[in-house]
Amino acid sequence: MSDQPILILGGTAEAARLAARLVAQGYRVISSLAGRTRNPQSPDGEVRVGGFGGARGLTGYIARENVALLIDATHPFATQISDNALVAVASTQVPFVRLERPAWHKRPGDRWTSVTSMEEAVSAIPARARVLLALGRQHIAPFSRRGDVHFVVRMIDPPETPLDLIDFELELSKPGNVEEETDFLTMKRLTHIVCRNSGGSASYAKIKAARDLGLPVIMIDRPHRPLTHTLPDVESVGQFVSDTLGSFRT
Repeated sequence: MSDQPILILGGTAEAARLAARLVAQGYRVISSLAGRTRNPQSPDGEVRVGGFGGARGLTGYIARENVALLIDATHPFATQISDNALVAVASTQVPFVRLERPAWHKRPGDRWTSVTSMEEAVSAIPARARVLLALGRQHIAPFSRRGDVHFVVRMIDPPETPLDLIDFELELSKPGNVEEETDFLTMKRLTHIVCRNSGGSASYAKIKAARDLGLPVIMIDRPHRPLTHTLPDVESVGQFVSDTLGSFRT
């Protein structure tokens, strides 16, 4: 095995699966996690937690660790670290690929209102609605001005500071399957869902449940990203790594 590591900017389920695949193939892998989840599942290989200190810090880390290849497998909405990755790649000239799960697409029966920002999502909620906010805790604040809406806020970890919402209840749980999500939406008497178009299968059950129940979904579109080398799944990225770093394999 080469001492030169592959650096994965991770935190997603796909990033963890990719790390396991590459470690099993004999590569040295370092997975970088942002540290927003309190007890994240540790991926195979080496793990570092916390930020790099911007694009300059990431560039320095790549140089110090003699990184052989950089993989951006962060969340589709994690624009800052992705932008930093592109700057670092331009500076260091290391091979690069982005793993980005395909976005969800509207299907027959879906009642979506597509918006481009949190602020548009806030405005799109009708008065007296009961809304599931399926968002990370760092995205809740814009909804604080809607005192005429009852929010159900679902998080994996409890918030470190009180939520700045007027009428809400906190649900500490992970997304379930379609049946569980249907029961949850019904039990909470929810009339709308606000979520981001994260894509993938892990949290799609709520979208299917909303379709079956006829509930409107306020869908926040993905931000426009710079053109870059992007692949849609673990298998295609794994093949890219093999094609690029084949001589480093054991």
